[in-house]
Amino acid sequence: MTTATITGCPVNHDADPLPRFPFDANGTRLPSEIAHLITSEPVRRVRTIAGAEAWLVSSYPLCRQVLDDARYSLKDTSAPGMPRQYALTIPPEVVNNMGNITGAGLRKAVLRALNPKAPGLEDWLREHAAHLVDRLVSAGAPSDLRYDFTIPYSTGLHCYILGIPQADSAALYGSLDVAFMNSPREIPAAAMNWDRDMAHMVMRLNDPDTGGLMGELAALREDPAYDHLTDEMLATVGVTMFGAGVISVMGFLTMAIVSLLQNPGLKARLVAEPELIPAAVDELLRINLSIADGLPRIATETMQLGDVTVQKGELVLVLVEAANHDPAEFDDPHTVRLDRPNPNAHLSFGGGGHYCPATALGKRHAQIAIETLLDRMPNLDLAVPIEQLVWRTGFMKRIPERLPILW
Repeated sequence: MTTATITGCPVNHDADPLPRFPFDANGTRLPSEIAHLITSEPVRRVRTIAGAEAWLVSSYPLCRQVLDDARYSLKDTSAPGMPRQYALTIPPEVVNNMGNITGAGLRKAVLRALNPKAPGLEDWLREHAAHLVDRLVSAGAPSDLRYDFTIPYSTGLHCYILGIPQADSAALYGSLDVAFMNSPREIPAAAMNWDRDMAHMVMRLNDPDTGGLMGELAALREDPAYDHLTDEMLATVGVTMFGAGVISVMGFLTMAIVSLLQNPGLKARLVAEPELIPAAVDELLRINLSIADGLPRIATETMQLGDVTVQKGELVLVLVEAANHDPAEFDDPHTVRLDRPNPNAHLSFGGGGHYCPATALGKRHAQIAIETLLDRMPNLDLAVPIEQLVWRTGFMKRIPERLPILW
C-alpha cells in the first residue's frame, strides 16, 4: 500500500479513484490515456505528484481557453496553501518570472537578448554547432547526442546570450537535474543549488569582463532610473534565464531528433531538401513530447470550463501534448505534415499572457542544429534499438537519459 500526505491528511493511492498524473515517461509514444481524454473527458479530475486534486484539461479549445484567460493565474500557483502539482524547487516569488522582469522594467533588455536576429548570434550558433559536430566525428561513433551535442549546444547559447564565460556552463547546468525535478516534497539540494548559482551570477555582475545581457543589467545599476534594482533581482534574471532556457531548448531539440529518427522518410526528405527544415521544426514542436507535466494555473474565481465548474482556488493543468494532438484542431494529428495550414497553432510555447518570449530563438536554435547535423551526418541513426532508450522519471521534461547515435 502506498500513501502520500496532503496538508496533513494521508491519501491511500491504492484506494484512490483518481488517476495519477503525469502519465507515461516514455517519449517515443503519446500516452495511451490521451485519446480518451480529448474526446470523452476533456476536463478530468486527477491526483498530482504532490497529492493534490487538479483539473486536467486536454482538448485544444479548452486548453486555449485556460491559457488565454488571466483569471487562471500562474502567479498564484506558488501562493501558500494552494494545491500543487509538485513541490517548488525555486523561491515562490520567482514562479512568475517574466511578470517580475516586466515589473522591474527589464523586459526590453531581456527581449533584445532573446532576439535571434541580434548581430552575430546566428553566426555564433552555426559555428558552435559545427564545432560540436567536428568533435563527434573526430571521436567516432557511437556517441551520446544528448551529452555531446544537445546539452553543450544549448548551454553554450545561453552563456553567449548572458555574456558569461562558456566555462560557467557545466556548474550551472549541474543544478538543473534537481531544479526541474517533480517531487512530492521539498528538495534540500534545490535551495542549496539556487543559493550557489545566485552567488555565481552576482559575481558575474561585478566582473568588468561580463558582457551580453548580464553586462547590460550590471550597467543599469549606475542609472538613477533603476535604483530600485538589487543585485539579487538582476542575478535572478540570469539564473532563471539559464535554467528555464537551457532545459526547454535542450529538451525540445533532443526530442525533435528522437522524432526524426522515428520518421526516416521525413529525415531523408530534410537531407535532400534542407529548405524544408523550418516547416519541419514547427511540426516537430507540435508533436513533441518533451513537456512531461501540465502547465499549472490557479482559478482566481469560480468559472465554467466545458462541462465542469472550476471552483476558486482549484488547480488546473493544461496538457499541451493532448491539445497538440487534438484531431478537432489538427487534421491527421499523428502525422508530420509540412504543408499544415495552421503550423503555429500548437501550444508548445504556452499561450496568453505567459506565451514564451523566446519562441523565435527556440525555433532558430533547433533549425540550425538540425541543418548542421543532417548536413554533416545524413545517415544519422540510433545506435541502440529505440525500445532500449531509458526515460527520465520524476522530471518536468520528458527526455532520454542517453541518446546513443551513429552516422
